[in-house]
Amino acid sequence: MHKKRVQEQGKDVKDVGKYYLGLDGGSTYLKAALLKDGKVVSTLVLPTGIDNSGTAKKIVAALCKKYEINRSDIGYIMATGYSRKILDVADDDISEITAHAYGVRVTAPKGYRPGMVVDIGGQDSKVIYLDANYNVKNFTMNDKCAAGTGKFMEVIAQILETTIDQVGPLSLESAAPCDINSTCVVFAQSEVISLVARKFDRRDILAGMHLSMAKRIIKMMKKSEKGGDILMTGGGALNTGIHRAFEEEMMRDVYVAKYPQFNGAVGAALIASERGGV
Repeated sequence: MHKKRVQEQGKDVKDVGKYYLGLDGGSTYLKAALLKDGKVVSTLVLPTGIDNSGTAKKIVAALCKKYEINRSDIGYIMATGYSRKILDVADDDISEITAHAYGVRVTAPKGYRPGMVVDIGGQDSKVIYLDANYNVKNFTMNDKCAAGTGKFMEVIAQILETTIDQVGPLSLESAAPCDINSTCVVFAQSEVISLVARKFDRRDILAGMHLSMAKRIIKMMKKSEKGGDILMTGGGALNTGIHRAFEEEMMRDVYVAKYPQFNGAVGAALIASERGGV
């Protein structure tokens, strides 16, 4: 295995070994996870922009600069996600379902083996069912409507004059969540605007939206699979309001992955280490 030697100030020459990189090209953001010895060394996210491949190259360059390494020190780059086929810097690509299944080997709590992964992304939500060896048994996906996704919550945050990082904490202060029934994103927005006009507290509106999102995604779940332990991933998992809504609706513990937004990128990097480590 090729290894690079670097001189650190005041220290002996050090062997830095090989790195492996996973790139998750989402519709809104491009996420990266850099692994070494099976552990996450760094994560990085940039807006996807109009040049997905160019953004990927910027990420690679930024990580190389940060760790004072060359592209040749990255043993393999695996792409996944929406734009995986057009990321020229990658050595190969893998489906995001497979990448997410791999990712939980690193991002799940220690000693915890999830049977179900709920991934709430910017434009779609996925439920992935795993066996005891992390192999994908089946999956369901909501990609027909933005309701139940992170992008939907960004729109609602704008209507309620707050930021996406505040919608979770604000919703936890709710005393009486609003009943929001619309499952279509367009009608749901109209319903929220109507609630604002009727002077409902935005904390109650947000709590109602989170419960509505949780119910929508739970309906996607296969009844035969609801008994397995659940791990939340994706940018939506960072929203404490959605997390609480899931636990309330499921009436059980729902764990949030470590590096939830980067779970797909971590999985891609793990696969890259298997390909490049041969």
